Amino acid sequence: MPPTATPAMPTFPYTERDLARFRETQQLAYHCAEQVAAWIEPGVTERQATAELRRRLVAAGVQDFFHIPFAWFGDRTAFRHFHTPLQFFAGNRRLEEGMPYVLDCAPIVDGYTADIGYGGKVGENRVWDRLAADLKVYRELILAEVRARKPLNEVYAAVDAQIAAHGYDNRHQVYPGRVIGHQVTRTTLRGPAGVNVFGFGVRTLQTLGRELISERLHGRSPLWADGRSSRHAPTPGLWAVEPHIGFRGVGIKFEELLVVTDDDAHWLDDDLPHVRRWTAADDSATIEPTGTEPFDATPTGTTPNGTEPSDATPTGTEPTTQEATR
Repeated sequence: MPPTATPAMPTFPYTERDLARFRETQQLAYHCAEQVAAWIEPGVTERQATAELRRRLVAAGVQDFFHIPFAWFGDRTAFRHFHTPLQFFAGNRRLEEGMPYVLDCAPIVDGYTADIGYGGKVGENRVWDRLAADLKVYRELILAEVRARKPLNEVYAAVDAQIAAHGYDNRHQVYPGRVIGHQVTRTTLRGPAGVNVFGFGVRTLQTLGRELISERLHGRSPLWADGRSSRHAPTPGLWAVEPHIGFRGVGIKFEELLVVTDDDAHWLDDDLPHVRRWTAADDSATIEPTGTEPFDATPTGTTPNGTEPSDATPTGTEPTTQEATR
């Protein structure tokens, strides 16, 4: 009996018009996140921030959500002490001076989905500055590895290795399924819009269920993690990618759409807040720093196993001071 043939990889399913619509939705999401970042101040709670983010998204024309908006403040940006999925939901944590924050939203407009993560801080936080600058390395690394057609689990491992080299720890491994990303499609199902179950839209759950079954039949998964189901080349389509790094009580990530074609890859859009921040820092730098300078800051938080974190300073170079993102 002849061996079973390996299923062919699907071809890239979107037109340039489709990509433009996905890009518009992503820009809308980031624009609303920036508006909320300018609005929040010490004393605001996570729940108030997510309510404001949702209000602005709906006012801008969002019809449904891949998942409801999230906000994490302080050491919750690094998912410290997270043990159940319920802890991802916004709570009563109040923003304080010097705290980092992360806003995460996934709006849908005419079926076109975006999923973004926006990191910021209130006041000064040198640890956040350092992590925010180093995120650039992960964006470049992921693109290079995907362009090389590395299996997704190997790209995940390369990101892990870079996190260790920086002296940080991997926080996307705390997400359900340990995912660093997931596929995004145009939603065409007709379930009730605006209704969510466990934080995910009903249409999202219908779409994910259909994709999980379809992709598993072909030895692939729409969820990008470090396990066996991700031991395949990047599937053509759109992937929401979210490397999330942490050091003690500070966590930060970006999340944006990666376009994977039949033989190449590129980020959907470079006109995004974190990319503009890196460009501005590069343009303003007049002296190339060398060596490592220790932090004066001592952010709170514990390591995932509940022990006190090391006093070791992350390796690398001291970044140019970033502007406050209030």
